[in-house]
Formats: sequence, structure tokens, C-alpha cells
Amino acid sequence: QVQPVESGGGFVQVGGSLTLSCIVPGSGFSINDMAWYRQAPGKQRELVARISSSGSADYADAVKGRFTFSRDNAKNAGYLQMNDLKSEDTGTYSCNTAQEFGKGPVTYWGRGTQVTVTE
Repeated sequence: QVQPVESGGGFVQVGGSLTLSCIVPGSGFSINDMAWYRQAPGKQRELVARISSSGSADYADAVKGRFTFSRDNAKNAGYLQMNDLKSEDTGTYSCNTAQEFGKGPVTYWGRGTQVTVTE
């Protein structure tokens, strides 16, 4: 089982915070890039943040300064700290990982976790 598993979603009021986790169970592989995407109802999926294996992160303009993506390589885990949440942050957040098994990276998607920001 190498599919990433997301957790940490839920309901939060505008201005609140949530931390999403993405964990890839198992061993025998390394994880290159990790990324969070989100999809709101009726909209296309969009990239929220990406982090390299060395910990260098990039963010969508809409979340810069509010979201922080970190990772713990020893735990095959990535964490998205989301602060000052806005109603437009509502959506299903999915983790995407590029895993290396020695024959080139393979991309996996998690099933997603729902984030709902209410007024």
C-alpha cells in the first residue's frame, strides 16, 4: 500500500486554522515531490502547494502567507498548516506524491479530505 492517506479536514470558521496531514504508509521507497491540490464544487482542481524532498516549498498566490507546507521524510509525511482560512479555501484537498522505487518516479493520489470554511 503506497497510496497517500490524507487527514485533518473538517469544518472551521473564517479566520480559523487547520492542519492537513499526508502520510504514505509502507517502506522500500523514497518520496520526491509532494503536493496538495484542492477542488471546489464546480471548479477545476488547482495546485495549492508543492514541496521538494529537500523541503523547498512553493505556493499558489491565493494561499501565500497563510499556508505552510512542511514534511518529515523519516515518517513519509507532509503537513499543510492553513491559517486565516477564507470561504474560498473550501474544497476537497488531495495529496499527490512522486515516489521512487528505483525505476523512475511513480505518482500517486490520495482520496482527499474535505475542508469547509464557514462564515
